[in-house]
Amino acid sequence: MAVSKKAFSIGFDNIGWLDGLENDPGDYCAHAHAVAHIGDETFEYEATVSATALYLLKSLSEDHRAHKEEQFLPCCGFNIFEKGDGTGDVVILGCPNGIDWDLVHLGDQVILTTDSGAKTVVPFEEYREEVLAFADKVEAFYDSQPPREPAEDDAAAYRALWEEWHRRRRKG
Repeated sequence: MAVSKKAFSIGFDNIGWLDGLENDPGDYCAHAHAVAHIGDETFEYEATVSATALYLLKSLSEDHRAHKEEQFLPCCGFNIFEKGDGTGDVVILGCPNGIDWDLVHLGDQVILTTDSGAKTVVPFEEYREEVLAFADKVEAFYDSQPPREPAEDDAAAYRALWEEWHRRRRKG
């Protein structure tokens, strides 16, 4: 397993709305060119970074199995649904395209396993700092934009997304 001083980093640039408009209040998902460094590997993808941020926040307390759940760097997230299981969590559905890796918690570390089979051990605090910085940067983008205007049938799920986001961010 690879262990390095900065074993995991994730960031993005060129954030915006899918249709390329400066602002589309009906678009709920922020997209950007995302870059993740895991051990010696680099992954770049035009991702739905708002979904990425929520999935990363979830990964602070939950393991993640690649290709069995949402991708960490998903292509899209065109539907948001409340799980309805009493947790207050949401599901973001998209297409099967994206980049993913396994994440398993082990004591005060997380182990990231990429599709190549490479395993990278990351101190949990280092991982946590990267995740929170990423999520905060995405949220700052939303805060800089006019409020989203979800359709009536999407409004409750959109509110639930931000409630889950903030709950997980506070626990972070």
